Amino acid sequence: MTDPDRSAHQQAGAADAVLTLRDTPPDAPPAAETGRATGTAPPAPLNGRPHDGPGGLTLGLDIGGTLVKSALVAPDGTVRHESRCPARPEDGPDAVLRTVLDHAAETLAVARAAGADVRAAGIASCGLVDEDTGTVMFAATFGWRDLPLRRLASERLGLPVALGHDVRSGGVAEARLGAGRGHRVVLFVPVGTGVGGALLLDGKPYPGGHWRSAEVGHVVTRPGGEACPCGQRGCLDTIAGGVAVVRRYNERRGTRPQVSGAEEVARRAAAGDPAAARVWAEAADAMAQTLLTAITLFDPAVLVLGGGLSQAGEQLRAPLRRGLEERAAFQALPDLVFAQLGERAGRIGAGLLAWDLLPALEGART
Repeated sequence: MTDPDRSAHQQAGAADAVLTLRDTPPDAPPAAETGRATGTAPPAPLNGRPHDGPGGLTLGLDIGGTLVKSALVAPDGTVRHESRCPARPEDGPDAVLRTVLDHAAETLAVARAAGADVRAAGIASCGLVDEDTGTVMFAATFGWRDLPLRRLASERLGLPVALGHDVRSGGVAEARLGAGRGHRVVLFVPVGTGVGGALLLDGKPYPGGHWRSAEVGHVVTRPGGEACPCGQRGCLDTIAGGVAVVRRYNERRGTRPQVSGAEEVARRAAAGDPAAARVWAEAADAMAQTLLTAITLFDPAVLVLGGGLSQAGEQLRAPLRRGLEERAAFQALPDLVFAQLGERAGRIGAGLLAWDLLPALEGART
């Protein structure tokens, strides 16, 4: 749904880490991580019994640009265990695939050794994902093309597997368990390296006819503007994505030191740096213009802001709300809220997609 490189999360260079939780609700803050600085750390043992309950568990995987993250997810979305390892895209496409499958198999083995009934797996991948065929059509970060990831994972794990896109999977978790809970139509907009989008109807992702729905970041907001890697000019990503915010500030900073992250631009804007304030205001204004288009088309009840730039809080939401209010005519503006599940949403959503597989499979066996 987003461009294939957008999911390169901001944990570049993070240590291999293992995170183990017991009976953790999906909106609880993560526990402290432990791990080692180099090498691949296997998943830690589950603390005590897995407490998988009568419904068992599913395995949710989130494949991001720098990390592969997993969770064991109960039917109600409660997380029983989490782990992660580096994706290391620099090692090449085949090595990344081996890393993903090995990590999934190791996590599954740990769960089964603790007596857990893991019934299915879900994978949330960056890139362009065809969920019908279970194929990652293109992921520039890893060099994947036409990769039958669902089939390969199912063969390795011996489980039914659901394959979804990372932003849509995160949207599923937010719609069912997080900030969008209780609303029929949810627009999930993570703002990080770029601007993503996912439309959720009754808690289910609406991918569109070609798996490209709600491409918020690639709405042309400034016709004839800067070139976007997607091939268009003036996309929202070229103005409001984190990479664009940094680039645009560094071009205008005058004598101030360069920045490497959009969060620093936000801090400088709040401190009164005129160049930072101008870049930030332009980004918020472009987002408001684009999101009003999305509101006109989709009429969401709630718009959930996620991603790293959402950590700016009211510094982002206040000008965005003003921009929407100034532009709105007949549109009913949705609630504008912040995501609750953070970077955990993708793997939790993948686990929920795995649960969605089981009723149809069980019906086919009866």
